[in-house]
Amino acid sequence: MTYEAFVDLAVADPAVVGLVLKGSRAHEGMTTEHSDHDLYVVLADGAKTDLVHFAGHRSPELDLVVLSLEEFRAVGMPGFERYALSRSRIVLDRLDGAIAQILAAKATLDAEQVFRDAAEWLDAYANSLYRSVKNARDGHALAARLDAADSVGFLLELLFALDRRPRPYNKYLEWELARFPLPGWGTRQLLDAVGRISATGDASAQRRLFARVETAARRVGHGAVLDAWGGDLHLMRPE
Repeated sequence: MTYEAFVDLAVADPAVVGLVLKGSRAHEGMTTEHSDHDLYVVLADGAKTDLVHFAGHRSPELDLVVLSLEEFRAVGMPGFERYALSRSRIVLDRLDGAIAQILAAKATLDAEQVFRDAAEWLDAYANSLYRSVKNARDGHALAARLDAADSVGFLLELLFALDRRPRPYNKYLEWELARFPLPGWGTRQLLDAVGRISATGDASAQRRLFARVETAARRVGHGAVLDAWGGDLHLMRPE
């Protein structure tokens, strides 16, 4: 079954109310010779169709997820699929824009939840950064690099949460920032910093980046999270 043949089959079935393409095929410029088509097949709630037999179909060309409209609303809320669906492409929307509205809701994080999540990501980032610079100070080079790499993951979660966006998969980080920069952050400078920190665990680079993060976090009301670190903040800040 090719992608084109399945789409023709699905469009002809009245039980199908939406088709949503995700992954590299939905990210302009990211498709390679190895890219398959990752397709969500959205069925009307309670609808009967033989297409359910394709649920879980996987081939080098076509991966299918077949689910009801109610199930589709819940995917990624929360969950790993949220970013993929936030940048997906609509192939079919029989519900007068309802599929588009569902995807738009997945692309924008709830403001109250963001504040709570951002506090947790900030604390996790500070924790890994503190461990990294302390390990670097004490001569534990491997531990310092590993903790630094962990801190970058938490930092990206934090920065995207502050912009009410799901963090992109690592594969799409450069793609995302090139098209949708984070407010207040230079894309090239941020990518260079996280790349250097992940690769080397450079303590000075971590401290310089933390100084910017601390300013941004305090500006949006997360000073208490940082102040809870007390005197340990001195080790995280630029010397």
